[in-house]
Amino acid sequence: QVHLLESGGDSVQPGGSLRLSCEASGYTDSPYCMGWFRQGTGKEREGVASMDRLGRTTYGDSVKGRFTVSRDNNQTILYLQMDRLKPEDSGEYYCAAEAVPWCTVIGGRSQWRKWGQGTQVTVSS
Repeated sequence: QVHLLESGGDSVQPGGSLRLSCEASGYTDSPYCMGWFRQGTGKEREGVASMDRLGRTTYGDSVKGRFTVSRDNNQTILYLQMDRLKPEDSGEYYCAAEAVPWCTVIGGRSQWRKWGQGTQVTVSS
């Protein structure tokens, strides 16, 4: 059974950094595409970043230049390095995998079949 497990959520002050991790298990081969989404209180779910096995990435406009997505050598762990955090970055962060038809978080262009349970990020002074 496929499982996505997020970790790394925490409370941090504005301007600080956090690194989230998502470990994929239950796959015969590592998932081709993995991504991060987030949902703040009272907000719609927003695409944050994605990465495929070839290293191609997409980012949501609000995080470009501040967040960096990466994967481990086994391609089973997806990381999200978040720098220069802002209060509006607060929310539940979800890991996702198996996007169709494209590996992108942009514009709702893809459906994502697998989701983790989420990890909470709070940015507040």
